[in-house]
Amino acid sequence: MMIALHARRSAPSIARFAAAYPQRPLVLALTGTDLYRDIRSDAQAQRSLDLATRLIVLQAEGLRELSPEHAAKATVIYQSARTLVPGRRSRRHFDLALVGHMRAEKDPLTALRALRLLPPDLPVRLFHIGGALDPEIAAEVAALGAGDSRYRWLGALPQAATRQLIKRCQLLLLPSLMEGGANVLIEAVTSGVPVLGSDIAGNRGMLGADYPGWFAAGDAEGLAVLIFRAATDAGYSASLSRRCAERVSLFSPARECAAVRTLLAMTGL
Repeated sequence: MMIALHARRSAPSIARFAAAYPQRPLVLALTGTDLYRDIRSDAQAQRSLDLATRLIVLQAEGLRELSPEHAAKATVIYQSARTLVPGRRSRRHFDLALVGHMRAEKDPLTALRALRLLPPDLPVRLFHIGGALDPEIAAEVAALGAGDSRYRWLGALPQAATRQLIKRCQLLLLPSLMEGGANVLIEAVTSGVPVLGSDIAGNRGMLGADYPGWFAAGDAEGLAVLIFRAATDAGYSASLSRRCAERVSLFSPARECAAVRTLLAMTGL
């Protein structure tokens, strides 16, 4: 069998496998750029959907992006992360984590703009992990963060170091414009860290449409309002933590493994 990631990027391999082994199972896992961009306009990506015998989406709302024909052969499999005990958090500061390489889809600029809108006496710190993949966005981030002691760019870090930082923060910020099912959201929730995220399908499919931590994508003012509320309103902060805790079981390694095994059984293996 073949298991492929990305409808567009893996299209040549998918086509070759389907031609060589037309009776064998071909499973295609769809990412955010697949669901919310490529399959809408790219002929190769659309052909990959047709050739696949089974499809995987990484969160429940991903099914809505598929035609009835393709949704009928799709399965939702949430990614997983090992549960970590929350770290020791600063008593002097309200720490925020922003994790993602600097590129348009991750929209780090909204988080930086929100930081600048917060009252200067609010004791927040923003720790930004991610590489400067897009030079123009990196330059804008640097300009926004220049001279602001509350902002700290840490560059690209290994996963273990990233998780250790996340678990010591009070919130994870997830301002992405496009997500298929963000693994960093899972890493935060399984570390006892609630999330403030953009109100996009890929995020709603992870924590629910009625999760109280969504803000409109690209809305720095809306994000700033939620950060301020979380930092000053214990009841609101507790509601975010409670709602995230209710979803933790979705993201367990055992559940993900069982879902993959079930999918393989469905292919006839």
